[in-house]
Amino acid sequence: MRVVVVGLGVQGRKRRDIAGVDCIATVDVENTSADFSDIKSVPLESFDAALCCIPDSPKFEIIRYLLENKKHVLVEKPLWTTTDLKIEELQKIALNNSVICYTAYNHRFEPHYVSAKKIIESGKLGKIYHCRVFYGNGTARQVRDSAWRDHGSGVLHDLGSHMLDTAIYWFGSLNEDLKIYSSRRFENLSPDHVVFGGSTKNGVQMEIEVTLLSWRNHFTCDIYAENGSLHIESLCKWGPTRFIHRTRVLPSGRPIEVVDDLEQADPTWLNEYDYFKKLVSSGTTNLTTDVWINKVLRTLGEEAIRMASL
Repeated sequence: MRVVVVGLGVQGRKRRDIAGVDCIATVDVENTSADFSDIKSVPLESFDAALCCIPDSPKFEIIRYLLENKKHVLVEKPLWTTTDLKIEELQKIALNNSVICYTAYNHRFEPHYVSAKKIIESGKLGKIYHCRVFYGNGTARQVRDSAWRDHGSGVLHDLGSHMLDTAIYWFGSLNEDLKIYSSRRFENLSPDHVVFGGSTKNGVQMEIEVTLLSWRNHFTCDIYAENGSLHIESLCKWGPTRFIHRTRVLPSGRPIEVVDDLEQADPTWLNEYDYFKKLVSSGTTNLTTDVWINKVLRTLGEEAIRMASL
């Protein structure tokens, strides 16, 4: 598969390196080291797919151009458009032209994420009560210095989209009761520390905290259930990372504990690229989740901005 990387920033360079010899050209409107400054300048016959690592504002037009010209698309999360109808339009074009439009949420390929999903789906935990997630990095200053990143709902849009996808990946659909508990602008023009939550369709209570103020990048997750609990500490990119499965002892006592420690390079980018190539070979486009995330981010984003302004 011949690919073009559109947007040669941090994410774009990662995608280019992972694609390796598949990457035949790069595109960036500002980065002079890119091969082209406009995707429309790249000969259509020279590539099969595009890896779009671009800001939100040009996403719709660029993706529509690619899909209309029967090119497969991987786009960095979230697939943001001003209306849900635009995402539905992209899906219709992709289906009509038999091409893939895939939104990249690479954390789904985190080893401990996969382990948690398997245990959740096995039913071993019984009824799941509560899931608490913390996702923080220390990029407040970089975001503040970026004209296109320090705007709107800030960290909610950036990291919160990952966590919404995580909730869907593990537990399925969420209810409409999601709300902002806390939103602050400590260093940035946009919210840089947000706590929000709600419930899933199967009754799991979600509590999610996202921040740009964790000077040591970190991720934690605690899932509490009838028969035990699951715990994740850190991600491979910030490793070492630990996964703990605790089995409850009744009526009370120290639980049986299985621990899996990993210290390895981040495997998610390569695993996701391989997944995208498999989709291109035999998959189809379904942007239903993207429509839902887009709607939630818009609704919660308005509340996060309002609360942070108080």
